[in-house]
Amino acid sequence: MDLKESLAEYFKANADYFNVEIRLLQYQVQVIGLDSLVDLPQSIASLQTQTSNLVKTSLPPAKLLKILGELVEPNLASIVPNLMKGQLILLESVSGTCCAVLPISKSVTRSVSAPETESTVYGSSSSFQEDIHTNIGILRKHCTGSSLQVESYTAGSSHPKSLLLIYQEDRINPQLLQSIQAKIRAGLHQDVQHIQQLENMLGLNKWSFVTNFNMTELPQNAAHALQQGKVVFMIDRYPFAIILPSHVMDMFCMKDDHNYPRTFMYLIRLLRIVGVLIATIIPGLYVALVSVNPEVLRLQLALSIANSRQDVPYPAFVETLLLLIVLELILEASVRLPKSVGPTITMVGGIILGQAAVSAKLVSNLLIIVLAGTTIASSTVVGFQNAVTVRVFKYLLIILSAIYGMLGLLAGIVVICAYMGHQKSMGIPFLSFPTLNQRDDRNG
Repeated sequence: MDLKESLAEYFKANADYFNVEIRLLQYQVQVIGLDSLVDLPQSIASLQTQTSNLVKTSLPPAKLLKILGELVEPNLASIVPNLMKGQLILLESVSGTCCAVLPISKSVTRSVSAPETESTVYGSSSSFQEDIHTNIGILRKHCTGSSLQVESYTAGSSHPKSLLLIYQEDRINPQLLQSIQAKIRAGLHQDVQHIQQLENMLGLNKWSFVTNFNMTELPQNAAHALQQGKVVFMIDRYPFAIILPSHVMDMFCMKDDHNYPRTFMYLIRLLRIVGVLIATIIPGLYVALVSVNPEVLRLQLALSIANSRQDVPYPAFVETLLLLIVLELILEASVRLPKSVGPTITMVGGIILGQAAVSAKLVSNLLIIVLAGTTIASSTVVGFQNAVTVRVFKYLLIILSAIYGMLGLLAGIVVICAYMGHQKSMGIPFLSFPTLNQRDDRNG
Protein backbone atom coordinates (compact mmCIF):
# COMPACT_ATOMS: atom_id res chain seq x y z
CA MET A 1 0.00 0.00 0.00
CA ASP A 2 1.55 3.32 -1.07
CA LEU A 3 1.49 6.51 0.97
CA LYS A 4 -1.54 7.98 -0.82
CA GLU A 5 -3.66 4.90 -0.12
CA SER A 6 -2.40 4.71 3.47
CA LEU A 7 -3.50 8.30 4.11
CA ALA A 8 -6.88 7.67 2.50
CA GLU A 9 -7.36 4.62 4.72
CA TYR A 10 -6.26 6.52 7.84
CA PHE A 11 -8.66 9.43 7.20
CA LYS A 12 -11.53 7.44 5.69
CA ALA A 13 -13.85 8.46 8.54
CA ASN A 14 -12.98 12.17 8.18
CA ALA A 15 -15.25 14.02 5.77
CA ASP A 16 -12.96 17.08 5.65
CA TYR A 17 -9.94 15.14 4.33
CA PHE A 18 -8.93 16.00 0.77
CA ASN A 19 -6.27 14.89 -1.69
CA VAL A 20 -6.15 16.82 -4.95
CA GLU A 21 -3.58 16.88 -7.73
CA ILE A 22 -2.13 20.12 -9.13
CA ARG A 23 0.74 20.94 -11.47
CA LEU A 24 3.75 22.83 -10.12
CA LEU A 25 6.37 23.48 -12.84
CA GLN A 26 6.75 20.17 -14.68
CA TYR A 27 5.63 18.00 -11.74
CA GLN A 28 2.25 16.56 -10.76
CA VAL A 29 1.96 17.14 -7.02
CA GLN A 30 -0.59 15.75 -4.56
CA VAL A 31 -1.98 18.42 -2.21
CA ILE A 32 -3.23 16.81 1.02
CA GLY A 33 -4.92 18.46 3.98
CA LEU A 34 -8.06 18.98 6.05
CA ASP A 35 -10.67 21.24 4.50
CA SER A 36 -11.91 22.42 7.90
CA LEU A 37 -8.52 24.00 8.65
CA VAL A 38 -7.25 25.00 5.19
CA ASP A 39 -8.60 27.43 2.59
CA LEU A 40 -7.78 25.19 -0.37
CA PRO A 41 -8.41 27.53 -3.37
CA GLN A 42 -6.36 30.37 -1.89
CA SER A 43 -3.61 28.00 -0.76
CA ILE A 44 -3.28 26.50 -4.27
CA ALA A 45 -3.20 30.01 -5.77
CA SER A 46 -0.46 30.97 -3.31
CA LEU A 47 1.63 27.90 -4.25
CA GLN A 48 1.29 28.61 -7.95
CA THR A 49 2.26 32.25 -7.40
CA GLN A 50 5.40 31.20 -5.51
CA THR A 51 6.48 28.89 -8.34
CA SER A 52 5.52 31.19 -11.23
CA ASN A 53 8.95 32.84 -11.29
CA LEU A 54 10.66 29.42 -11.43
CA VAL A 55 9.16 28.39 -14.78
CA LYS A 56 12.45 28.73 -16.64
CA THR A 57 14.39 26.97 -13.88
CA SER A 58 14.88 23.22 -13.87
CA LEU A 59 14.69 22.01 -10.30
CA PRO A 60 14.55 18.47 -8.92
CA PRO A 61 11.43 17.70 -6.82
CA ALA A 62 13.29 17.82 -3.49
CA LYS A 63 14.66 21.34 -4.11
CA LEU A 64 11.30 22.61 -5.36
CA LEU A 65 9.44 21.32 -2.32
CA LYS A 66 12.14 22.61 0.01
CA ILE A 67 11.54 26.10 -1.37
CA LEU A 68 7.83 25.82 -0.62
CA GLY A 69 8.03 24.28 2.84
CA GLU A 70 9.83 21.91 5.17
CA LEU A 71 10.72 18.43 3.94
CA VAL A 72 9.24 15.60 6.00
CA GLU A 73 9.60 11.85 5.91
CA PRO A 74 7.05 10.17 3.59
CA ASN A 75 5.31 8.12 6.29
CA LEU A 76 2.18 8.39 8.41
CA ALA A 77 4.06 9.11 11.63
CA SER A 78 5.52 12.33 10.15
CA ILE A 79 2.63 13.46 7.97
CA VAL A 80 -0.41 12.98 10.23
CA PRO A 81 0.75 15.36 13.03
CA ASN A 82 1.39 18.09 10.45
CA LEU A 83 -2.07 17.60 8.96
CA MET A 84 -3.64 17.84 12.41
CA LYS A 85 -1.84 21.16 12.95
CA GLY A 86 -3.56 22.60 9.88
CA GLN A 87 -0.65 22.34 7.47
CA LEU A 88 -0.67 21.21 3.84
CA ILE A 89 1.30 18.19 2.67
CA LEU A 90 2.75 18.31 -0.85
CA LEU A 91 3.64 14.88 -2.23
CA GLU A 92 5.50 14.27 -5.49
CA SER A 93 4.51 10.67 -6.23
CA VAL A 94 7.30 9.71 -8.66
CA SER A 95 10.19 10.56 -6.34
CA GLY A 96 8.23 10.04 -3.11
CA THR A 97 9.33 13.45 -1.79
CA CYS A 98 6.94 15.36 0.44
CA CYS A 99 6.96 18.57 2.45
CA ALA A 100 4.80 20.41 4.97
CA VAL A 101 3.61 23.86 3.89
CA LEU A 102 1.96 26.64 5.87
CA PRO A 103 -1.31 27.25 3.99
CA ILE A 104 -3.88 30.02 3.95
CA SER A 105 -5.85 28.98 7.00
CA LYS A 106 -9.56 29.20 7.59
CA SER A 107 -10.59 31.49 10.40
CA VAL A 108 -11.80 29.26 13.24
CA THR A 109 -11.22 31.76 16.05
CA ARG A 110 -13.33 34.65 17.28
CA SER A 111 -11.97 38.16 17.05
CA VAL A 112 -10.42 40.01 19.98
CA SER A 113 -13.28 41.19 22.19
CA ALA A 114 -13.95 42.77 25.56
CA PRO A 115 -13.40 40.57 28.65
CA GLU A 116 -16.38 38.51 29.76
CA THR A 117 -15.31 37.06 33.13
CA GLU A 118 -13.30 40.02 34.47
CA SER A 119 -14.33 43.65 34.56
CA THR A 120 -11.97 46.56 34.03
CA VAL A 121 -12.63 50.23 34.76
CA TYR A 122 -9.59 52.13 33.52
CA GLY A 123 -7.59 49.34 31.89
CA SER A 124 -7.43 47.91 28.39
CA SER A 125 -10.73 46.46 27.15
CA SER A 126 -9.15 43.72 25.01
CA SER A 127 -8.95 40.14 26.27
CA PHE A 128 -7.21 36.92 25.39
CA GLN A 129 -8.87 34.50 22.99
CA GLU A 130 -8.44 30.89 21.89
CA ASP A 131 -5.69 31.40 19.30
CA ILE A 132 -2.34 31.18 21.05
CA HIS A 133 -0.44 33.23 18.46
CA THR A 134 -2.91 36.09 18.71
CA ASN A 135 -2.52 36.00 22.50
CA ILE A 136 1.26 36.37 22.19
CA GLY A 137 0.77 39.39 19.96
CA ILE A 138 -1.65 40.97 22.43
CA LEU A 139 0.76 40.36 25.31
CA ARG A 140 3.71 41.81 23.39
CA LYS A 141 1.71 45.01 22.92
CA HIS A 142 1.67 45.32 26.72
CA CYS A 143 5.26 44.11 27.26
CA THR A 144 7.33 46.17 24.85
CA GLY A 145 10.71 45.43 26.41
CA SER A 146 13.31 43.24 24.74
CA SER A 147 13.62 40.89 27.73
CA LEU A 148 10.32 39.09 27.07
CA GLN A 149 11.01 35.42 26.29
CA VAL A 150 8.51 32.97 24.81
CA GLU A 151 9.35 29.25 24.88
CA SER A 152 7.13 26.86 22.94
CA TYR A 153 6.56 23.21 23.83
CA THR A 154 4.36 20.48 22.40
CA ALA A 155 2.87 18.48 25.27
CA GLY A 156 1.05 15.18 25.01
CA SER A 157 1.39 12.04 22.97
CA SER A 158 -2.21 11.10 22.17
CA HIS A 159 -3.52 14.69 21.92
CA PRO A 160 -0.56 17.05 21.28
CA LYS A 161 -1.12 20.59 22.48
CA SER A 162 0.96 23.75 22.15
CA LEU A 163 2.15 25.07 25.52
CA LEU A 164 3.91 28.42 25.92
CA LEU A 165 6.16 29.44 28.80
CA ILE A 166 6.50 33.23 28.94
CA TYR A 167 8.77 35.22 31.25
CA GLN A 168 10.92 38.33 31.44
CA GLU A 169 14.56 37.34 31.48
CA ASP A 170 15.71 40.29 33.60
CA ARG A 171 12.98 39.89 36.24
CA ILE A 172 12.53 36.18 36.90
CA ASN A 173 14.49 34.22 39.49
CA PRO A 174 16.86 31.92 37.52
CA GLN A 175 16.33 29.03 39.96
CA LEU A 176 12.53 29.28 39.57
CA LEU A 177 12.87 29.33 35.79
CA GLN A 178 15.20 26.33 35.71
CA SER A 179 12.89 24.36 38.00
CA ILE A 180 9.87 25.06 35.79
CA GLN A 181 11.74 24.26 32.58
CA ALA A 182 13.00 20.96 34.00
CA LYS A 183 9.50 19.89 35.06
CA ILE A 184 8.05 20.78 31.66
CA ARG A 185 10.69 18.80 29.78
CA ALA A 186 10.20 15.82 32.08
CA GLY A 187 6.41 15.88 31.56
CA LEU A 188 6.09 16.57 27.84
CA HIS A 189 4.67 13.08 27.33
CA GLN A 190 1.61 14.04 29.44
CA ASP A 191 -1.49 15.48 27.79
CA VAL A 192 -2.28 19.06 28.82
CA GLN A 193 -5.93 19.60 27.92
CA HIS A 194 -6.91 21.41 31.12
CA ILE A 195 -5.42 23.03 34.22
CA GLN A 196 -5.39 19.91 36.39
CA GLN A 197 -3.16 18.17 33.86
CA LEU A 198 -0.84 21.19 33.88
CA GLU A 199 -0.72 20.90 37.68
CA ASN A 200 0.30 17.25 37.33
CA MET A 201 3.07 18.19 34.90
CA LEU A 202 4.46 20.85 37.24
CA GLY A 203 4.12 18.70 40.35
CA LEU A 204 1.80 21.10 42.19
CA ASN A 205 -0.32 20.09 45.18
CA LYS A 206 -3.59 18.83 43.70
CA TRP A 207 -5.56 18.95 46.96
CA SER A 208 -4.64 22.43 48.16
CA PHE A 209 -7.46 24.74 49.28
CA VAL A 210 -5.24 27.67 48.28
CA THR A 211 -4.89 28.15 44.55
CA ASN A 212 -1.44 27.36 43.14
CA PHE A 213 -1.91 29.72 40.22
CA ASN A 214 -3.95 32.68 39.05
CA MET A 215 -5.87 32.85 35.78
CA THR A 216 -6.71 36.00 33.90
CA GLU A 217 -8.13 36.96 30.52
CA LEU A 218 -6.79 40.52 30.84
CA PRO A 219 -3.44 41.10 29.07
CA GLN A 220 -2.49 43.93 31.44
CA ASN A 221 -2.71 41.57 34.43
CA ALA A 222 -0.48 39.02 32.70
CA ALA A 223 2.01 41.76 31.80
CA HIS A 224 2.00 42.99 35.41
CA ALA A 225 2.74 39.46 36.64
CA LEU A 226 5.69 39.18 34.24
CA GLN A 227 7.10 42.44 35.57
CA GLN A 228 6.87 40.99 39.08
CA GLY A 229 9.14 38.11 38.08
CA LYS A 230 6.42 35.51 37.59
CA VAL A 231 5.89 33.16 34.65
CA VAL A 232 2.85 32.98 32.42
CA PHE A 233 1.60 29.80 30.76
CA MET A 234 -0.65 29.75 27.72
CA ILE A 235 -2.35 26.67 26.32
CA ASP A 236 -3.61 26.57 22.75
CA ARG A 237 -7.43 26.96 22.53
CA TYR A 238 -7.56 28.18 26.16
CA PRO A 239 -8.42 31.90 26.39
CA PHE A 240 -6.77 32.55 29.76
CA ALA A 241 -3.23 33.22 30.91
CA ILE A 242 -2.08 31.02 33.80
CA ILE A 243 0.21 32.87 36.23
CA LEU A 244 2.71 31.17 38.54
CA PRO A 245 3.63 31.38 41.37
CA SER A 246 0.66 32.56 43.41
CA HIS A 247 0.99 35.02 46.31
CA VAL A 248 -1.49 36.15 48.93
CA MET A 249 -1.48 39.73 47.63
CA ASP A 250 -2.78 38.48 44.27
CA MET A 251 -6.16 38.32 46.03
CA PHE A 252 -6.18 42.07 46.61
CA CYS A 253 -3.99 43.71 43.94
CA MET A 254 -4.47 44.09 40.21
CA LYS A 255 -2.87 46.18 37.49
CA ASP A 256 -5.87 48.52 37.11
CA ASP A 257 -5.26 49.79 40.65
CA HIS A 258 -2.27 51.78 39.40
CA ASN A 259 -4.59 53.88 37.25
CA TYR A 260 -6.11 55.41 40.39
CA PRO A 261 -4.44 58.07 42.55
CA ARG A 262 -2.14 56.38 45.06
CA THR A 263 -4.35 57.14 48.06
CA PHE A 264 -7.42 55.66 46.36
CA MET A 265 -5.40 52.62 45.27
CA TYR A 266 -4.48 51.76 48.86
CA LEU A 267 -8.03 52.42 50.08
CA ILE A 268 -9.47 50.09 47.43
CA ARG A 269 -7.01 47.35 48.37
CA LEU A 270 -7.83 47.85 52.05
CA LEU A 271 -11.52 47.52 51.18
CA ARG A 272 -10.81 44.17 49.49
CA ILE A 273 -8.95 42.94 52.57
CA VAL A 274 -11.90 43.97 54.75
CA GLY A 275 -14.20 42.15 52.32
CA VAL A 276 -12.21 38.92 52.71
CA LEU A 277 -12.30 39.19 56.50
CA ILE A 278 -16.07 39.79 56.46
CA ALA A 279 -16.73 36.90 54.06
CA THR A 280 -14.60 34.50 56.11
CA ILE A 281 -15.33 35.47 59.72
CA ILE A 282 -18.85 36.96 59.97
CA PRO A 283 -20.89 33.73 59.37
CA GLY A 284 -18.87 31.89 62.02
CA LEU A 285 -19.13 34.89 64.36
CA TYR A 286 -22.94 34.87 63.97
CA VAL A 287 -23.13 31.17 64.86
CA ALA A 288 -20.79 31.58 67.85
CA LEU A 289 -22.66 34.57 69.31
CA VAL A 290 -26.14 33.19 68.75
CA SER A 291 -25.73 29.55 69.76
CA VAL A 292 -22.74 29.34 72.16
CA ASN A 293 -21.67 32.71 73.55
CA PRO A 294 -24.71 35.04 73.61
CA GLU A 295 -23.37 36.59 76.83
CA VAL A 296 -20.79 38.48 74.79
CA LEU A 297 -23.55 40.58 73.22
CA ARG A 298 -25.14 43.62 74.82
CA LEU A 299 -28.48 42.82 76.41
CA GLN A 300 -30.54 44.86 73.92
CA LEU A 301 -28.83 43.23 70.92
CA ALA A 302 -29.17 39.75 72.44
CA LEU A 303 -32.88 40.29 73.02
CA SER A 304 -33.34 41.62 69.46
CA ILE A 305 -31.62 38.54 67.99
CA ALA A 306 -33.61 36.20 70.23
CA ASN A 307 -36.83 37.88 69.14
CA SER A 308 -35.96 37.47 65.43
CA ARG A 309 -35.29 33.75 65.99
CA GLN A 310 -38.30 33.16 68.21
CA ASP A 311 -40.18 30.81 65.88
CA VAL A 312 -37.19 29.37 63.98
CA PRO A 313 -37.16 25.59 64.64
CA TYR A 314 -33.49 25.00 63.84
CA PRO A 315 -30.33 25.92 65.74
CA ALA A 316 -28.15 28.70 64.29
CA PHE A 317 -25.67 26.23 62.82
CA VAL A 318 -28.34 24.38 60.82
CA GLU A 319 -30.10 27.48 59.50
CA THR A 320 -26.77 29.04 58.50
CA LEU A 321 -25.66 25.96 56.59
CA LEU A 322 -29.10 25.63 55.00
CA LEU A 323 -29.08 29.17 53.66
CA LEU A 324 -25.41 29.03 52.64
CA ILE A 325 -26.06 25.95 50.52
CA VAL A 326 -28.98 27.72 48.84
CA LEU A 327 -26.73 30.71 48.11
CA GLU A 328 -24.02 28.45 46.68
CA LEU A 329 -26.60 26.87 44.39
CA ILE A 330 -27.75 30.30 43.24
CA LEU A 331 -24.17 31.40 42.53
CA GLU A 332 -23.44 28.24 40.55
CA ALA A 333 -26.69 28.55 38.63
CA SER A 334 -25.96 32.19 37.76
CA VAL A 335 -22.63 31.11 36.26
CA ARG A 336 -24.04 28.23 34.19
CA LEU A 337 -27.31 29.73 32.99
CA PRO A 338 -27.52 31.77 29.77
CA LYS A 339 -27.08 35.50 30.25
CA SER A 340 -30.65 36.13 29.11
CA VAL A 341 -32.18 34.27 32.07
CA GLY A 342 -29.33 34.25 34.62
CA PRO A 343 -30.15 37.61 36.29
CA THR A 344 -33.82 36.65 36.52
CA ILE A 345 -33.07 33.37 38.28
CA THR A 346 -30.64 35.13 40.63
CA MET A 347 -33.28 37.69 41.55
CA VAL A 348 -35.90 35.01 42.13
CA GLY A 349 -33.55 32.95 44.27
CA GLY A 350 -32.05 35.87 46.18
CA ILE A 351 -35.13 37.94 46.92
CA ILE A 352 -38.28 35.85 46.62
CA LEU A 353 -36.81 32.65 48.07
CA GLY A 354 -35.11 34.53 50.92
CA GLN A 355 -38.29 36.41 51.81
CA ALA A 356 -40.30 33.20 51.66
CA ALA A 357 -37.83 31.46 54.00
CA VAL A 358 -38.16 34.30 56.52
CA SER A 359 -41.96 34.32 56.27
CA ALA A 360 -42.05 30.57 56.81
CA LYS A 361 -39.89 31.02 59.96
CA LEU A 362 -37.19 28.74 58.59
CA VAL A 363 -34.43 31.34 59.03
CA SER A 364 -34.14 34.64 60.87
CA ASN A 365 -34.09 38.14 59.39
CA LEU A 366 -30.63 38.81 60.82
CA LEU A 367 -29.17 35.75 59.10
CA ILE A 368 -30.45 36.99 55.73
CA ILE A 369 -28.58 40.27 56.31
CA VAL A 370 -25.42 38.50 57.48
CA LEU A 371 -25.22 36.07 54.55
CA ALA A 372 -26.18 38.68 51.94
CA GLY A 373 -23.33 40.88 53.17
CA THR A 374 -21.01 37.87 53.23
CA THR A 375 -21.82 36.94 49.63
CA ILE A 376 -21.23 40.49 48.42
CA ALA A 377 -17.97 40.76 50.38
CA SER A 378 -16.60 37.51 48.91
CA SER A 379 -16.97 39.00 45.42
CA THR A 380 -14.51 41.81 46.17
CA VAL A 381 -11.60 39.37 45.89
CA VAL A 382 -9.50 39.54 42.73
CA GLY A 383 -9.91 36.32 40.72
CA PHE A 384 -12.78 33.86 40.80
CA GLN A 385 -10.54 31.03 42.05
CA ASN A 386 -9.52 33.15 45.06
CA ALA A 387 -13.18 33.85 45.83
CA VAL A 388 -13.79 30.09 45.94
CA THR A 389 -10.95 29.75 48.47
CA VAL A 390 -12.62 32.33 50.73
CA ARG A 391 -15.97 30.56 50.39
CA VAL A 392 -14.42 27.25 51.47
CA PHE A 393 -12.61 28.63 54.54
CA LYS A 394 -15.79 30.11 56.04
CA TYR A 395 -17.30 26.62 56.45
CA LEU A 396 -14.41 25.57 58.69
CA LEU A 397 -15.00 28.58 60.92
CA ILE A 398 -18.75 27.91 61.05
CA ILE A 399 -18.22 24.31 62.20
CA LEU A 400 -15.66 25.24 64.87
CA SER A 401 -17.82 28.16 66.05
CA ALA A 402 -20.86 25.90 66.42
CA ILE A 403 -18.87 23.54 68.65
CA TYR A 404 -16.57 25.81 70.68
CA GLY A 405 -18.04 29.29 70.21
CA MET A 406 -15.67 32.27 70.15
CA LEU A 407 -12.75 30.06 71.15
CA GLY A 408 -13.40 27.83 68.14
CA LEU A 409 -13.63 30.88 65.87
CA LEU A 410 -10.26 32.17 67.01
CA ALA A 411 -8.74 28.70 66.77
CA GLY A 412 -10.08 28.37 63.22
CA ILE A 413 -8.51 31.69 62.22
CA VAL A 414 -5.16 30.48 63.58
CA VAL A 415 -5.52 27.18 61.69
CA ILE A 416 -6.30 29.00 58.42
CA CYS A 417 -3.33 31.35 58.86
CA ALA A 418 -1.02 28.41 59.65
CA TYR A 419 -2.32 26.47 56.65
CA MET A 420 -1.78 29.39 54.32
CA GLY A 421 1.70 29.89 55.75
CA HIS A 422 2.51 26.25 55.00
CA GLN A 423 1.43 26.41 51.35
CA LYS A 424 3.94 26.92 48.56
CA SER A 425 3.58 27.52 44.85
CA MET A 426 6.57 26.24 42.85
CA GLY A 427 8.60 26.27 46.06
CA ILE A 428 7.74 29.90 46.89
CA PRO A 429 5.70 30.51 50.08
CA PHE A 430 2.14 31.66 49.47
CA LEU A 431 2.44 34.40 52.11
CA SER A 432 5.62 35.86 50.59
CA PHE A 433 5.79 39.11 48.65
CA PRO A 434 7.57 39.92 45.37
CA THR A 435 11.07 41.24 46.02
CA LEU A 436 11.81 44.87 45.29
CA ASN A 437 13.88 44.16 42.19
CA GLN A 438 11.01 42.14 40.72
CA ARG A 439 8.36 44.84 41.02
CA ASP A 440 7.55 47.38 38.36
CA ASP A 441 6.48 49.89 40.99
CA ARG A 442 8.51 49.86 44.19
CA ASN A 443 5.92 51.91 46.02
CA GLY A 444 2.82 50.12 44.68
